[in-house]
Amino acid sequence: MNTESILEGQILLIDKPLTWSSFQAVNKLKYALKRQFELPKKFKIGHAGTLDPLASGLLIICTGKFTKKITEIQAQEKEYTGTIFVGATTPSYDLETEIDARFSTEHITEALIFEITKEFMGEIDQKPPVFSAIKKDGKRLYEHARAGEDVEIKARKTTIYEFEITRIALPEIDFRITCSKGTYIRSLAFDFGKALGSGGHLTALRRTKIGNYTVSEAFCPIEFVNQLQHEL
Repeated sequence: MNTESILEGQILLIDKPLTWSSFQAVNKLKYALKRQFELPKKFKIGHAGTLDPLASGLLIICTGKFTKKITEIQAQEKEYTGTIFVGATTPSYDLETEIDARFSTEHITEALIFEITKEFMGEIDQKPPVFSAIKKDGKRLYEHARAGEDVEIKARKTTIYEFEITRIALPEIDFRITCSKGTYIRSLAFDFGKALGSGGHLTALRRTKIGNYTVSEAFCPIEFVNQLQHEL
């Protein structure tokens, strides 16, 4: 890696740690690269697909001319693993906010879980979480939510290609999902709990693939920076 190759374009695979924002991960690499190489003050760098701070996993970062590939990469199929907690909901559909309602889970059986899973295969209508960065009336949805404002959110079409239940230890259900661009796994967790005749929210999420790129080939941002310094 050198100045010319970074400006011509690099695709860097990062394993974003839990609690880091995607912006923090990009900035960590940005300043490390600027320290090590003679780069313009405003050299191009960006990521292909935001991960929430409460999610970990594959974050693809593009530099230089390869930032033009971001839209193409974002459009590719994605794979996630995670955990749905049934019997309770939160306003954010994950652990960002406190539980706001509890529901019975006594009727939930393994057979019911596998049966409901089939309802989420293929093209589905999905409403994004109110705690998301989508803009409505010039403001992010999470800004409306934190201000206590009611906002009408329209459902969007998304596609679930695979939905595999990998562990059942109620109230926890582990899963693996492959899906199209724009799928909110938090919304899926909420809708899945509702379809079970209970409630649900996401307690763990990890992105493992984007297209042919896998998290097994990715570096933690700190490891990447340390290796960069060591090699130089």
